[in-house]
Amino acid sequence: MSQPFVLGVNYWPRQKAMYWWQAFDAGEVREEFTLIKELGLSVVRIFLLWEDFQPSPDSVSSQCLQNLEMVCDIAAGLGLGLDITFFTGHMSGPNWAPAWLLGGPRPPSKRQVVSQGRVVRKGYRNPYHDPVALQAERLLLNRVVGRLKHHPAVWMWNLGNEPDLFAWPKDAASGRAWVREMTGLIHALDPHHPVTCGLHAGNLAQDNGLRVNDVFAEVDVAVMHSYSIYTPLRGDRLDADVVPFSCALTSSLCGKPVLMEEFGACTAAPGKPSYDWEWSGYNGPRFQFMASEEDFAAYLKASLSKLVQVGALGAMVWCFADYIPELWGVPPCKESRHERFFGLVRPDGSLKPHAQVLKEFAASQPQVQPIPDYARLQVLPEAYYRDPIGHVMQLYSQYLEGLNAG
Repeated sequence: MSQPFVLGVNYWPRQKAMYWWQAFDAGEVREEFTLIKELGLSVVRIFLLWEDFQPSPDSVSSQCLQNLEMVCDIAAGLGLGLDITFFTGHMSGPNWAPAWLLGGPRPPSKRQVVSQGRVVRKGYRNPYHDPVALQAERLLLNRVVGRLKHHPAVWMWNLGNEPDLFAWPKDAASGRAWVREMTGLIHALDPHHPVTCGLHAGNLAQDNGLRVNDVFAEVDVAVMHSYSIYTPLRGDRLDADVVPFSCALTSSLCGKPVLMEEFGACTAAPGKPSYDWEWSGYNGPRFQFMASEEDFAAYLKASLSKLVQVGALGAMVWCFADYIPELWGVPPCKESRHERFFGLVRPDGSLKPHAQVLKEFAASQPQVQPIPDYARLQVLPEAYYRDPIGHVMQLYSQYLEGLNAG
């Protein structure tokens, strides 16, 4: 029996970005979700910014819960499903930490830490091991899942957004145990909706305590986040084979088909060619490739086709909107300037060319395909994680050879 290839988008509002739960506007959500539906997409991934939803470790914001339920009502009314992501956590450059979590060592990544809307020069306690954090996590899952488990808009529960960028568990066994506990808690509350955990290419590039084979053995759906602009394996930052290869590698390591939950690129201003943008940020000089709108539209079209061919479950672009200039002076847009321009829509709300690509692709009603032989990579997890980067380069060459031979 055929299975529709899922098409979706990761969502923060154009005029609010990470601050939407603090200044919630149901009309704004309805308008933007309506556009998402008109483009033919079926799933929206949303993020429960941890400090907003849990202002103290022993409480959950009743206002945020009410607003979340309203988002669910809007989505259900439009026939959209929601991929609801907990413990956010890392997002668009900075790590957003609840004030009550502050006090541990600074993360080794030297990422900005944002708390209560301000950059702070503090670390935070490890959410995989700290007893206060763990109890808070259980409470948040109980309150949200318990309230919404029967809601028709719930499509999937998600344990995090690239959680290794926020903190590492002490080892792979601890990481797997954390995923097992949190997944088990959700399943006990809601046995009907699947659970995932939003891993990314970093979980393929290093052994950070959240191995893809371990994590996806404990959840229901395997997902991956991959960006060729950050990992140009052939030097081409719009290499349309990188994202499908990431799916193939993840699937080969965990034994499950994979949803490409995040991929995309930041784009240049309308009419401007692709270029490298340089600016000074909190860690010194910053460099970012900015794709022309036309180049990215072509890249997206090729990537979508290749994701279907490789047997992926679906594709969710990053992200819905460029952010309005009024947000450019606050995190994340102030320091991570390229994060302003990843959207389907421009800051003024007009559609970029790749929105039309998505609409046309959705209209073709793609179906999930069997995983082809060239995407079934021969790799053992234990051996792989002894030299992840070496394996990535070797397996990418093998993948391309098999793809081209076909």
